[in-house]
Amino acid sequence: MFHSVYKGRRVFVTGHTGFKGSWLCAWLVSLGAEVTGYSLDIPTTPSHFEAMHLAEHIHDIRGDVRDREHLVRAMQEAKPDIVFHLAAQALVRLSYDKPVETFEANILGTLNVLEAVRACPGVGAVVCITSDKCYRNDEQVWGYRENDHLGGYDPYSASKGCAEIVAHSYFKSFFKDGPACATVRAGNVIGGGDWALDRIVPDCARAWARNEPVLIRSPHATRPWQLVLEPLSGYLWLGALLFARDHSRPFELSGEAFNFGPGAEVNNPVSDVVRGLAMHWPGFESRMDMNQEMTRKECTLLKLCCDKALAALDWKATLDFDETIRYTAEWYQRYYRGDGMKTSMLDFTLGQIRAYANAAEMRNQAWIAAGKD
Repeated sequence: MFHSVYKGRRVFVTGHTGFKGSWLCAWLVSLGAEVTGYSLDIPTTPSHFEAMHLAEHIHDIRGDVRDREHLVRAMQEAKPDIVFHLAAQALVRLSYDKPVETFEANILGTLNVLEAVRACPGVGAVVCITSDKCYRNDEQVWGYRENDHLGGYDPYSASKGCAEIVAHSYFKSFFKDGPACATVRAGNVIGGGDWALDRIVPDCARAWARNEPVLIRSPHATRPWQLVLEPLSGYLWLGALLFARDHSRPFELSGEAFNFGPGAEVNNPVSDVVRGLAMHWPGFESRMDMNQEMTRKECTLLKLCCDKALAALDWKATLDFDETIRYTAEWYQRYYRGDGMKTSMLDFTLGQIRAYANAAEMRNQAWIAAGKD
């Protein structure tokens, strides 16, 4: 996979204890990378990171991306070839309660990561992960493109738009002759091991594991749901191409932004997610309370146009909506059944990565076919 770029490479991942970060690290470990993770703490209890005992398989550093001195020192010691920056305050509704912390973590944190890269001349590629919510959301029915307006009404969205501006300023000002860099935008990622507050899938998993009903805040809000492995395959593919300085691409990659999301036809309401999960979790289909009240502004429609990723990277999503739901439900069922001991959830996670890669190979995805070159 990924032209075997990651085998034996040193990879630095911020936010490695989070949901997406832990999945990314597990995949990197399976690819033979030497992974160093840098994260403030473990964000939830339980967590995907702890369920896999991932700290035993990577270099696990606890630190705040707002602490520039510590971050620079940690990155210099790790001597990474490739950097993935995921550390963030990632919840929209929490950003209303903690706006200062949100802006500091998401803007200053990005600035500090890029300053740390400047202090590490050996870095070959940098991928900064922001969010689909970096776009100014005008509730348009077509997907947002990478050159659409940045911005946001809530502190989280605004902070992600600012992080994009900071990153591209550094790309153009300092990294023209340095590491190849890009930003990536994805949203509405689901999958096993997410226990963040105020998210539909973790809310269902927690409640149903306790034999309790689920309260649905906004059942008719539509989202382009995708399995966590979908955007991660895009991040890893882009990182590999940046590092390899692949000039065979039809478009320039370094200094650019890329959207990663499902096909335009995948745009389901929250209620479909709940009902889909319930089909794999018998006995709970009738236990939903469809409460439609929303006390703070959240967008009801947000989708991305991923044509640029298709044209420049030959990347597109692999799974359909039903497959995405099945992967997600099966992970939580395995976890809550409790069968298997210490390494079982790592094994199960790696098994899902292999199954996803097999599906990608069957569907002729470029990043998996690359391993056969």
